[in-house]
Amino acid sequence: MPPTTTTTEQPGWSPVSTVGGAIAVDERSVVTPSGAQVQLVRFRAGRAHFDLHVGSLDPPSGGVALAADAQSALSPSEQGTLLGAFNGGFESSTGAGGFEVDGHVLVPLVAGRASFVIDASGVAHVGVWGSGLPLPGEQVVSVRQNLGPLVLGGAPSPDVGSVTAWGATLGGGSAVARSAVGEDAAGDIVYAGSMSALPADMAAALVDAGVTTGMELDINPEWVQAVVTPAPGGSPVAAVPGQNRPADQYVVGWTRDFVAVVAP
Repeated sequence: MPPTTTTTEQPGWSPVSTVGGAIAVDERSVVTPSGAQVQLVRFRAGRAHFDLHVGSLDPPSGGVALAADAQSALSPSEQGTLLGAFNGGFESSTGAGGFEVDGHVLVPLVAGRASFVIDASGVAHVGVWGSGLPLPGEQVVSVRQNLGPLVLGGAPSPDVGSVTAWGATLGGGSAVARSAVGEDAAGDIVYAGSMSALPADMAAALVDAGVTTGMELDINPEWVQAVVTPAPGGSPVAAVPGQNRPADQYVVGWTRDFVAVVAP
């Protein structure tokens, strides 16, 4: 299949930024059967690389010396080629999964957990650790795990109807701010964010985007935040309608882990 370009964009998706004349980031908003609005941001395979960052407070780095592109704020070099950034998962104290950054395992990895895996070339995959990931021969440098898979085999988890299976919500509500990330058959990475959704809404939105494997990320309004730029290195723009955090939060630094997306 020829690469998607700015003249052959996919119906329903709006281009956000391009790299070398081809769409690198596009987005769409979907309304799920329950009426929830979920924003999808797609980072196209071959046109985006990924860096996992620790937060200033979580996960604890244990005194490990980390490179600038793994610390609690975007590095100058990342800012120069930035395509976007999005929040990570639950706090390390919740036991939702492990965390490895730049080859340093800060929280032990757990087999069977949904995992966002970045290899030495900056390519990311979403899958189940120990069952398909890491890929054979893959040089893994960073892994962010969070619970079991929200989407597997292109279908929602059997537990998707259980709100309590997907984390504690502020105030005990069901429809709260939620985020997720997945990978489609083409290798594109798709972020999903909403300020009011059920786990089933997030799974439905990912499946609608063609995601084959997906994982929930952080939930509740304080922590769901994503940004995109109109061109590599451009000024970040809030990507999730109604998100609490400002568009420059990852530039000034953040207390929790996040993923930066840059042009190759």
